[in-house]
Amino acid sequence: MQVKLNVIVAAAVALCAGAVQAQDITVRIGQVGPVSGPQAHYGKDEQNGARMAIEDLNKQNVMIGGKHAKFELVADDDAADPKQGTAAATKLCDQKVNGVVGHLNSGTTIPAAKIYNACGLPQISPSATNPAYTQQHYKMAFRLLANDNALGSGLALYAADALKLKRVAVIDDRTAYGQGVAEVFKKAAAARGIEIVSEQYTNDKATDFMSILTAIKSKNPDGIFYGGMDPQAGPMLRQIETLGMSNVKFFGGDGICTEKLIELSAGAKTLGNVVCAQGGVSIAKMPGGTEWKKRYDTEFPGDFQVYSPYTYDAVMVLADAMKRAGSADPKVYGPFVAKTDYKGVTTTVMFEADGELKNPAMTFYAYKDGKQIALN
Repeated sequence: MQVKLNVIVAAAVALCAGAVQAQDITVRIGQVGPVSGPQAHYGKDEQNGARMAIEDLNKQNVMIGGKHAKFELVADDDAADPKQGTAAATKLCDQKVNGVVGHLNSGTTIPAAKIYNACGLPQISPSATNPAYTQQHYKMAFRLLANDNALGSGLALYAADALKLKRVAVIDDRTAYGQGVAEVFKKAAAARGIEIVSEQYTNDKATDFMSILTAIKSKNPDGIFYGGMDPQAGPMLRQIETLGMSNVKFFGGDGICTEKLIELSAGAKTLGNVVCAQGGVSIAKMPGGTEWKKRYDTEFPGDFQVYSPYTYDAVMVLADAMKRAGSADPKVYGPFVAKTDYKGVTTTVMFEADGELKNPAMTFYAYKDGKQIALN
């Protein structure tokens, strides 16, 4: 009789455990960036930020609609290539993830957004800055930092007002990001009385810039603006020094504004002429930046670049919207992302009606004694 009772009790316990387990849900967050190719250091940094967020959410025992949520990261590589970016976006739609953080580059984010919009997935880019991303008017596409209109204009004002530059050459890498930020800089600089003495073009795979830099040298500029990423900016700085343009200021947006630029410039003295801008405040001025960075460096030593805290916040913003909506279904929680008021590591995240971040900050940086320092 006692044996039979034990069997009944065990069965009841198992049944209850099964019922509890049935209440759990799995929330899968897609994340895409370049983790192969010359921009892999950016992509690895972003993926690290996303992994930290997933780990923290799982430690918090998040409840969504009365169910315990287990979060999983579904990461993919787009190699900073638009075709691979759209392929990754299609894959995430097919896998029915619950939301997407990415992509890193404007050139991949913009075409991928069309795919996410079509399959109804909320998308937050922590790093793509071309204004065209949100100008597509997709209701569930959001950006977590200042766009190129702010970065390009801000750098132009700094060049004219702080540095009193008069003659500037412009180079861009023909990507959506590089071309976009260079166009904004060029227009804003001209409006401030700076003469654009030369316009040159390269690509995001190039390493030899001697011909375009020689052409620029003949125009005797006091500054060069580069719209592109640090794998090109580093060699460019070395070649500018080789050509004897050691006093020429060098400008760029967040694409060149990395710790990695120090390594890529390989000791070139022209690194000291760099002024770059990032959308957001420095880590030290972020609400939770200092403590977060300590944790990041412990878990991923030497990997930090720029965007990981924004990727972290992007994951958290999606989770926060799910909690407020009581659902991880994109159709249900998607509209709640637009109503976000979330105190993150980077800032208090709130969005404009077009998906842009409200009140985005911007920080200028320079390089001194082999270190990146904030100027404001």
